[in-house]
Amino acid sequence: MKKRILALLAALGATTIYGLNHTVAKGIMPEHLSPFAFIFLRVIGGFVFFWAATWFAPKERIDRADFKNIFLAAVFGACINMLSFFSGLELSTPINSALIVTTTPITTLVLSVIFLKEEVTKLKTSGIALGFLGALSLILLGQEVRSDAPNPTLGNALIMLNSISYSIYLIIVRNLMQKYNAFTILKWIFTFSLLLNTPITLNDFMAIDWPGIPLWGYGTIAFVVIGVTCMTFLLNAYAMSELKASTIGVFSYVQPVIAIVFAVIAGKDRFTATKIAAATLVFTGVFMATRKKAKPKEVS
Repeated sequence: MKKRILALLAALGATTIYGLNHTVAKGIMPEHLSPFAFIFLRVIGGFVFFWAATWFAPKERIDRADFKNIFLAAVFGACINMLSFFSGLELSTPINSALIVTTTPITTLVLSVIFLKEEVTKLKTSGIALGFLGALSLILLGQEVRSDAPNPTLGNALIMLNSISYSIYLIIVRNLMQKYNAFTILKWIFTFSLLLNTPITLNDFMAIDWPGIPLWGYGTIAFVVIGVTCMTFLLNAYAMSELKASTIGVFSYVQPVIAIVFAVIAGKDRFTATKIAAATLVFTGVFMATRKKAKPKEVS
């Protein structure tokens, strides 16, 4: 099978896991686990997994100059984005979080224009404006206060911060993944992430009432630590070694579809007029922003 097809399947697999996570992870928060406690479990799980995996991976020496970018990748990809997403998810709803995360291709494009000098057309500019308008309308107008979504405005804003942070991570880490083996990069990303997150999350982890967690709760923790943390980082790492950052970002289209369908079927969320309007703006914006200019046909 061609490497590009495998990379596309890896990106789709990671997106599917992320889509399910909007409902699965929220189900255990905050009654049994706080967002910060969850992050500590994710980081320590990723740290152990990727250091263990390097025993079976090619041995590589990282250039000292590249450690700066690895540290920045940890800051944006395994610290800010994790903390903001899980904190936002606790305060908002699965559908809100899924729709806002869909703006990732747009934020990736904006950052690519700023830092990578990527070309931007009028169509892309219009798409960026529409996508952010949809996200902004959801943040400001999605006031669906519920017992399991006590502060959707703040929650939505935190999830938007997660989207921006993850976009920065995609841009930083792509060149690293093309230069080194994925396990090599990820073990160092999670090493820095552990150092960054421990002072913030350790107290919440120590406060976990393990005997009080039901059996399904342990299944949720396993899904988030093994699936959402280890498998998604590994799948995305392989995808990023073969695909452009903007191509991977497009898979955010699939994430809200999976998240919405699963949340509705599970009875954990519902569609409202505001969400439908915001979804229309976001999807239209992402389509316009990521659409490639058609090549002129050759005249024979």
